[in-house]
Amino acid sequence: MLRHAKSAWPDGVPDLERPLAERGQRDAPRMGTWLHQAGVRPGLVICSPARRTRETWDLVAGPLGGEPIVAIEPRLYGAEVEELLEVLREVPAGVGTVLIVAHFPGVQGLTLELAAARHGGHRHDLERVREKFPTAGAALLTLPTGWASLRRGTGTLTAFSVPKELPAD
Repeated sequence: MLRHAKSAWPDGVPDLERPLAERGQRDAPRMGTWLHQAGVRPGLVICSPARRTRETWDLVAGPLGGEPIVAIEPRLYGAEVEELLEVLREVPAGVGTVLIVAHFPGVQGLTLELAAARHGGHRHDLERVREKFPTAGAALLTLPTGWASLRRGTGTLTAFSVPKELPAD
């Protein structure tokens, strides 16, 4: 789960077309490096159509490496937890790892809903997600069930990171 990096607020630009701010352009590749070092190798990236999410993915993709299938999914723009769950339930059974690139509060809500019942050894990270899911923040979850049967409370949060915790380039 990846929240888009920090976006700009230029006058007269519709929300869907807001670009990344300079900070977002710096943070996104750093999160790509963190995801790569964490062993994330998505077979599928599902990205909101908003410019800031697409730009975030473009900057994360380089350091992350690989050549996943990238799907621009209109339902992710402004999606709430149930809508995000529905999109994930449609992922083909053969896809092992999915990266969602979307917006707050949906990414935070889905992370909390999936991991709420399973703290594992990462209770501190779960509390951090509950407190705040900043721009360019990333949550890694393991899901023991297939995509079609994905339900609330079926995941385990395995890691959470935000750009300010990472070394500067």
